[in-house]
Amino acid sequence: MQSVPGPSVEKPALENPWRGEVTLVINQRPHVLRLTLGALARLEHQLATGSLVELVQRFETGRFSARDILALLTAGLEGGGYDFAAEELAGAEISGGAIAAARAGATLLARAFSLPGGADDAVQTVPKQP
Repeated sequence: MQSVPGPSVEKPALENPWRGEVTLVINQRPHVLRLTLGALARLEHQLATGSLVELVQRFETGRFSARDILALLTAGLEGGGYDFAAEELAGAEISGGAIAAARAGATLLARAFSLPGGADDAVQTVPKQP
């Protein structure tokens, strides 16, 4: 009797929070997102914010829009090496839905501007320059 191979299982993406990476499952495949400097600059221009601090404040206060999330995730995908257009991402299936997408966006922003472990740990673990 021949064995029938099961469905191919893709290895899960491994995120590195020290690099600012976040994993989001899109169309049943894990994708590692990261905000590079270039992706941040395009994001700032696309959202026409005065600064990225304004975008961070919108997420911190819960005043972000679906457009913010979509632009942020698209930038994160770009920084992670994926070629996703915003229109393509808008029609994609995101595991966990809109809530998971918003959490991934907020985590991307937080990791882009801080070290894992919170501000207190960051101050204690970052070596001081001589």
